Order: sequence, then C-alpha cells, then structure tokens
Amino acid sequence: MDDDPEEGMLGWDESVFRDEHVLEIDYVPEVFQHRESQLQTLQYALRPAVRGNRPLNVMVRGPPGTGKTTAVQKLFGELGGQHGVRTVRVNCQVDSTRYAVFSRIFEEIFDYEPPSSGISFKKLFGQVAERIADDDEVLVVALDDVNYLFYEDEASDTLYSLLRAHETHSGAKVGVIVVSSDLDLDVIENLDGRVQSVFRPEEAYFASYDRGEITDILRDRVEVGFREDAVPTTVLDRVAELTDEAGDLRVGIDLLRRAGLHAESRASTTVELEDVEAVSEKAKNIHLSRSLRALSETERTLVETVADCDGEQAGDVYDAFNDRTDLGYTRYTEIVNKLDKLGLIDAEYEQLDGRGRSRTLRLTHDPEAVKERL
Repeated sequence: MDDDPEEGMLGWDESVFRDEHVLEIDYVPEVFQHRESQLQTLQYALRPAVRGNRPLNVMVRGPPGTGKTTAVQKLFGELGGQHGVRTVRVNCQVDSTRYAVFSRIFEEIFDYEPPSSGISFKKLFGQVAERIADDDEVLVVALDDVNYLFYEDEASDTLYSLLRAHETHSGAKVGVIVVSSDLDLDVIENLDGRVQSVFRPEEAYFASYDRGEITDILRDRVEVGFREDAVPTTVLDRVAELTDEAGDLRVGIDLLRRAGLHAESRASTTVELEDVEAVSEKAKNIHLSRSLRALSETERTLVETVADCDGEQAGDVYDAFNDRTDLGYTRYTEIVNKLDKLGLIDAEYEQLDGRGRSRTLRLTHDPEAVKERL
C-alpha cells in the first residue's frame, strides 16, 4: 500500500544499527586504516618481548583523536596471546601519580587491588617487580595520556621506577610506551636527566587524518555498525565534514551513533541530515566532556569558578575560588597552570595601567556548555 503511514517506520523491536558497539569510542576495529607505518614502529619496538627480552621504549605523539590509543590497544590485543608477555595500559587522566600508576599495574598483575592505605610505594613497587621476575614475564606498560603525569610533576619519578626495575630486582624486564596528545609538551626535554639517559624511545607520530582518510574510516564503521542503506552517502559526507572541522575522529564516531539514536527516536529506518544537525553540538563537545570527567572535584570547582568569572583577573578569580574551597594561592596557581595546559582555560598575561602584568582567565569553551557538562 503506497500511502501506508507505517512504511519507513521502525517497529518497537527494530533498529537502524547492526552492531551499536562498533560506534563506541573504546571499540578496536579489526581493520585499522591509514596507520600502517605507526603500527610497524610499535611492532618493531615490541618484537623483542615475544622472544623474552626487554623491548624498546616508544614515544607515541599526535593530536587527540588520531588513533594513538587504538593502535596501542590493537597491539596489546595481539601481545596478550603471547606466552611470557604481560601488557598493562594505564589511563593517566585517571591515574596521574606514580603510586596510582603502580597500583593499576599491581591490580592487573595480581587480579586484585592493593590496600588503599598502609602500603608504601617501595613495597608496592617491590611486589610488582618480584612477580614479573619470578614468573619470567616481560612487562610492557603503556602510559596513555602521559601528559597528565607531567602536569602533576610525576612523570620522571614514574618512568625512572619502571625503567630501573631491573637494577633493584634482577630479571625484571620492563618496556614503556608513553602516549601524549599535548603537542606543546616536549616529553624528552621535560624529563629529568636521570630518566633521559635510559629512556631513549623509538618515536611514532600520529598526524591528523585528512578528509579522505576520515571518510574511509567512518565508512567502515557505517558498514559494520549500521544496517544496509541506513546511512546515505550525503549523511556520511556531512559527518566527515564536521569531523574534519573538529580535527578529532572521535567526534565523527560519536556523531554517527548519536544521529542513529536520533533517527530511531523519530522511528525512522534511515539516518537523515536533520538527525546529524540535531546532535552535532553534543558530539563536538566530546573532548570537553572527557577532559572534565578526568578532573578532581577541586579542579572542577575552579573550572566552574572561571565560568562564573569569565574574563576576570586571576586574583579576583582566586577570591571566589577561595570562598568555595579555602585552598591557598600556591595550590590555586598549580591548578590554573594545569587547566591552561589542558586547553580548558586561557591564562594570558595582560598589562594593567600602572599595575604591572596580571593574568586574565577565560574558558576556551562556551561557559554554558562547560557548566552543563560539569
């Protein structure tokens, strides 16, 4: 019946998706396009681990959303099946101190969390090193978003402990992959000399995807994640365009998923341009949401304070922040510097008439969008 009002409408048990998990940020695709040379660098560095030897260290750099974490996860998935090799990926947004990093490694090795108090770092470190030495395993640790360790001034101590494990525990073999999305951070230059002398990493740089590469990758996700013909070419092209503007592939993947859900809310069997436009603002802020989730309660309080005092001088912002937290100016300055490095605020020095220079604090995102995600 040509004018059937139900034609083109989803039933209660239908979906535009074939496999929605394919459109989640942590999904590791079977086909990993346009990163062949970077994967080869990682494979070359880690190949000794398969033979029971200490691997080469690697520094992975590039803008957000360029496949760095996916590459590490894909390689770790392959290494995980190798006898005598143990891999641990640490999210340094969450575990941003040396103790937290080793607690995460401990948990992966022993399958339970270490005591939350009453155990020194020396003992925690010793138990990790002894276990891998006793089991004759090679430990490969990926410090993902290592820039967060630098923001907390914990990077050198953490790397020193990992790279010198064999000196205190004979037979402990450890290799390290550091992953950084902060292009302004010179990882090597900002490490202590004692760490620089032993780190000496191979380098793998992940450049931003160009428009054609973005389209290729998103097309693969559509073919696997959506039902046939659910996403027209015009929609895919628009999502690729918005992704290219954002410079972050994760925006496009999230946008596809949100647009699919929006189409389902209309009971439509196809995703249309109207679905993409309806959810594009939320998808654009995926990086903002991830950054805010990684902050401590005190750091989020400062972000909220800056949102309320956007464009005011640092001293005035501190007065408002101090009223909420009672924290001193030194700690306040440390948090300001961290948020500035994270790209959440701009802390620029300005010349004041007759009063020298002072920093003015501004959010790098719309204040209302920030408050909504806080």
